[in-house]
Amino acid sequence: MEQDECLRVENMMVRYGETLVLDDVSFRVKRGERFIIMGGSGSGKSTLLRHMIGLESPESGKVIIENIDMTGTDEETFMNLLKKIGVLFQSSALIGSMTVGENVALPIDEHLRLEKHLVPTIVRMKLAMVGLACFEQYLPSEISGGMKKRAGLARALALNPEILFLDEPSAGLDPVTAAEIDELILHINKTLGTTIVIVTHDLDSIFAVGQRVILLDNATKNIIAHGDPYEIRDSHENPEVRKFFRRKAVSGRN
Repeated sequence: MEQDECLRVENMMVRYGETLVLDDVSFRVKRGERFIIMGGSGSGKSTLLRHMIGLESPESGKVIIENIDMTGTDEETFMNLLKKIGVLFQSSALIGSMTVGENVALPIDEHLRLEKHLVPTIVRMKLAMVGLACFEQYLPSEISGGMKKRAGLARALALNPEILFLDEPSAGLDPVTAAEIDELILHINKTLGTTIVIVTHDLDSIFAVGQRVILLDNATKNIIAHGDPYEIRDSHENPEVRKFFRRKAVSGRN
């Protein structure tokens, strides 16, 4: 693994029964980069994310994080590797019966051996970082969709991950709130230096946040475009790829 590289996917193949979803997919993510995975419905982008974070194992290929192959390591090494990553799921995946603060405390309690009185302080710091200071006692049902995303992001940041994976972070949000989440992602990346890998179909987010993107294709089950989103939009040799990047954004953001 190159010095400035923190994640690599090598020759990944994913199949569900007779259905081939990803075929020989390979790419690298640089340390501190904002990297976008995009594609049409059914292109395998969420499937790719699940395999990258270890929720599923590919039929063949590797996911290498910080020089460790997630797909071929022992359980102890795998669990230690999970501490290096944070995940924001599309639904935020907050536990409804627990307060926002208790949700953020979950990974801290599970993975860190800290004195109990220190945990609330860390929780408050993480919530303040995402603009939710003083919301630790609220239940998820008592906060808005955008605030749930922020709370999920605070939980993903709880262990100071080296890589943050975000699944459709702007999905279901109004244009103003979605833009605020984009700004928060940029802030986290710039202030903490966290590598951020984002699955999204939102063009506004792609152009606002993405430094480098890959475009997955339903037909080939592989990557058909890779690089700077503006360069791909303006000069990619495949007109269908340019069309994908020039489609009207559904969010209505300018």
